[in-house]
Amino acid sequence: MSGNSTSNNSPPSGSGNDKKQNWAASPSTVFNHFATSGLSVAVATAITHPLDVLKVRLQMQLVGQTGPLSGMVVCCGKLFLSAVKNEGPKSLYQGLTPALTRSFVYGGLRLGLYEPSKYACDLAFGSSNVLVKIASGMFAGAISTALTNPMEVLKVRLQMNPDMRKSGPIIELRRTVSEEGIKALWKGVGPAMARAAALTASQLATYDETKQILVRWTSLKEGFPLHLISSTVAGILSTLVTAPIDMVKTRLMLQREAKEIRIYKGGFHCAYQVLLTEGPRGLYKGGFAIFARLGPQTTITFILCEELRKHAGLKAM
Repeated sequence: MSGNSTSNNSPPSGSGNDKKQNWAASPSTVFNHFATSGLSVAVATAITHPLDVLKVRLQMQLVGQTGPLSGMVVCCGKLFLSAVKNEGPKSLYQGLTPALTRSFVYGGLRLGLYEPSKYACDLAFGSSNVLVKIASGMFAGAISTALTNPMEVLKVRLQMNPDMRKSGPIIELRRTVSEEGIKALWKGVGPAMARAAALTASQLATYDETKQILVRWTSLKEGFPLHLISSTVAGILSTLVTAPIDMVKTRLMLQREAKEIRIYKGGFHCAYQVLLTEGPRGLYKGGFAIFARLGPQTTITFILCEELRKHAGLKAM
């Protein structure tokens, strides 16, 4: 991400910008830039997908009901055992196909657009400070989510309904469009874009800044220890920022259009109803599962992406 993170003596706008101009002018380098991002996110998604299934199911507990939230660890354990016992181990991989498809496209755009956005801001404003990094991350996350929201809707619905496992994502896509209309595929897109903007900004900007700080103030250099520490910090912060938005997004995506069963009118109404009926802790429902998934996923994504970029001849993030 930062061309000057490996050198304390060179100016921030030196050779790093030259490299950015080179990849911007080379189609093969642009392809490698987005492909390495997408592939790293897809691999991380495949590894952590069972935790995503548990997270979605945990977020749908006590919908519209007043009551305390059970302990996160206990709940995750019960949901895991229940899913394996009643639906089989394959139930933990429901929705994997749309999840992988979305991850490759979404991850490639989300990580891939961050550096060009930061570079454009640097050219326009002559600065690449932390506010520019946050703005670049928000832009990259929001745009990528708007384009891939239909795959996220299919993934969430497949995860919640074991009966759809035999039919698959294509039949569920047809059913959703025929019964609820094409707009249903962009259900929850507002909270999804807000979550992606917050996630990408907190994840990438934190990773970027943490790397620079560690290189500047410690003896760490580009390599596995630096990437591991920076990605762990990014995973913790991004979980705290995005957990409430993720919960709202999930509930809106699973809500059917029938008026008699429609609970939430929109993102803010959903958040208000959760606070009213389930308390503030309700906004962090599934928070443990989110961190258990997002923490390792963030670490795997950044470490793998750094390695893939190195083998592709690209500059370190």
